[in-house]
Amino acid sequence: MNMRLEIYYPLVATLLVSSISFIGILFLGCSAKILKKYLMIFVAFSTGALFGDVFIHILPTLAENNFNANIGIAIFIGIMIFFVLEKLIFWRHCHIPTTSDHPHPLVWTNLVGDGLHNFIDGIMIASSFLISPSVGIATTIAVVMHEIPQEIGDFSILIHGGFTISKAIWFNLFSSVLAILGAIFVIVIGDLTVLNINYLLAVTAGGFIYLAGSDLIPELKKEFRPLVSLFQLLAIIFGALIMLVLTYLE
Repeated sequence: MNMRLEIYYPLVATLLVSSISFIGILFLGCSAKILKKYLMIFVAFSTGALFGDVFIHILPTLAENNFNANIGIAIFIGIMIFFVLEKLIFWRHCHIPTTSDHPHPLVWTNLVGDGLHNFIDGIMIASSFLISPSVGIATTIAVVMHEIPQEIGDFSILIHGGFTISKAIWFNLFSSVLAILGAIFVIVIGDLTVLNINYLLAVTAGGFIYLAGSDLIPELKKEFRPLVSLFQLLAIIFGALIMLVLTYLE
């Protein structure tokens, strides 16, 4: 491929992926009361999407590329990184109530995990374009389809953690821009080996497992009303099912 196109295509593709973060604008017309009423359903959806991403998308991808003990260790390291990160944030904010100025620590762990995931998306998109334009376009479409439900879930987590709608949109955008940095990283140093990407994916998987299992599930367990709990369960299943459907579109 022409050198200029090798730079142009990945940057345009990752810019498209990053723009999905503005999906939160759809919620700007919602009142705080309505948003709060349905927020936990979106949090439940995010839980299913995160677990689905790990067990239906990331782990099978790793299995195709020689899943071994080192990958398992990387997943464990990912869990521990997010555990330590959240501990440090909790220690700093332990006496500060959750507000828009002092959001719940889970929003920061979510932003770190989502940022790493977006960075990896940028790496994979740029690496695919180095193979051929058609492979790059196919990878970009897969990432876009994958990002839409995930961005809805991420936005819900930020709102639940205390961010205002506008603040959540901008922080989500900042996290998404890391996809462009991932593409630039590949453009500068050249194609990466599958092994390197696998380790990054494994750490991301560990972070998502920790976020969904340690932060989101406990929030959902605070709800005891049978009907609302049923809706939460259905939202979790729906989030995971979307990730399953997307595997057939990749």
